[in-house]
Amino acid sequence: MKTKLIMVTAILLALTTNTNAQIRARAHQERQRIKQGVRSGELTKAETVNLVKDQREIRREIRTAKTNDGVITPVERKEIRQDQRQASRKIYRKKHNNRDRN
Repeated sequence: MKTKLIMVTAILLALTTNTNAQIRARAHQERQRIKQGVRSGELTKAETVNLVKDQREIRREIRTAKTNDGVITPVERKEIRQDQRQASRKIYRKKHNNRDRN
């Protein structure tokens, strides 16, 4: 009985760690997309400020979720992913709206 409990706990821990890594990786990818948009001139200064603010809010939400109980719950994870999807779409729209920094 104890070994089953330990196995289940280990599996859940591995899954939780994996999803947390996915959330962090996506956040990193979005920051890179914003940097690329600035370098290429696709993003204006105001657009960049707005997108960076969105990413900061997502990071704050992740940090808050972790500090509340030490783990990101499935409900919190769902909300974070939804925010990340919205931010990703916003980055795409801002980069492709035919406004240039130049």
